[in-house]
Amino acid sequence: MNNPKSQQRVSRRQSPSANASSPWQKQSHGKPSSGRKRSDAQDDMRPARAERYQGRNQQERTQGDKGSAVEQAQGKEGRERKGADRSSGKGRFDRNPGSGRTERRDSYQHREDMRGEATRREAPRREPAHRASGAQAGFDGKDQRLNETRLYGINACRETFKLRSDEVIKLYLDEETAPKFADVMKYLARNRKAYHVVDADELEKIAGSQHHGGVVMVVRRKPVQDMAAYLAANTAKSRDCLLALDGVGNPHNLGAIMRSCAHFGVAGIVMTEAGLLQSGAAARTAEGGMEHVEGILCDRLTDALQLCRDAGYSIITTSSHGGESLYRSKLPAKVVVVFGEEMDGVSKAVASRADIGVQIPGTGLVESLNVSVAASLILGEWYRQQG
Repeated sequence: MNNPKSQQRVSRRQSPSANASSPWQKQSHGKPSSGRKRSDAQDDMRPARAERYQGRNQQERTQGDKGSAVEQAQGKEGRERKGADRSSGKGRFDRNPGSGRTERRDSYQHREDMRGEATRREAPRREPAHRASGAQAGFDGKDQRLNETRLYGINACRETFKLRSDEVIKLYLDEETAPKFADVMKYLARNRKAYHVVDADELEKIAGSQHHGGVVMVVRRKPVQDMAAYLAANTAKSRDCLLALDGVGNPHNLGAIMRSCAHFGVAGIVMTEAGLLQSGAAARTAEGGMEHVEGILCDRLTDALQLCRDAGYSIITTSSHGGESLYRSKLPAKVVVVFGEEMDGVSKAVASRADIGVQIPGTGLVESLNVSVAASLILGEWYRQQG
């Protein structure tokens, strides 16, 4: 059965023979052309028009080739200028000088420079906060860490917090010790100071010792006064005992001596290196006694002893080879007891300044006692007689 629609589609694909001879006639899907007629004059103009179009096209191609060459040259020049800008450090606005961005950039930079110069001229110099606080606390403020020390040991940290809570800067604890310092942590949090609960290994690194007792406290150092200042501030005392250490620097001995001094009411320790009294090991061994003993600084121990003698103090030295028995001696109310290191004892220059020489009696089976033990015995006897 023939389908008229399929026949119609086939006929549309075929070009009509009537229209094949005229390329200027419009094709319309197999429909007959409108048959627009052209005159002979128009047909004669076709070659001239074609030549004119061909000449125009040739001119446009020539101009296009020239334009391409110019564009290529400009592109190469732009790339070279871009590389030069990058090497010279110019900003991105310098790449297009014709756009006006360069002028805006230069103007903006000029305003910023002028503003910065005005700020530098008008703004006063401010010291860092930690330096200001250090100066207010009586320190030189050159380095805050020089004015700090790390104490460890429960009793040492407890006593420091009790007497100088405002001087506490930071606290480190382990989990086992933290409940014992709950009040300290609350105080630090209230005053916006830091505390950290760390493990044992970290605490050992912070303390620099295995014998930290589970707590490390960073505090400001106590101010150290010189010999003349101490004597001027205590002229009214009728009873006073000082210790002078000649070459003693072991922190455990220093801590034990401070502990005995605090127990028997000794006010201060005279040293050429008084800062050693505030080390962590000395403070831990002192078990809180560091807070009750003043460090007195001197340049030369002999000069400091002479100042004490002029102020009415008697100078006492000890020796295992001579001197009167400690328990038969009458100890004055105002004394300076001098101790030397265990190996060499008191130097000859210091010994020559002595008013009284005493000896601690014993069996003689050992040559001498530890300096901290000897100090505790003599201070105990002075306290028994004058206390």
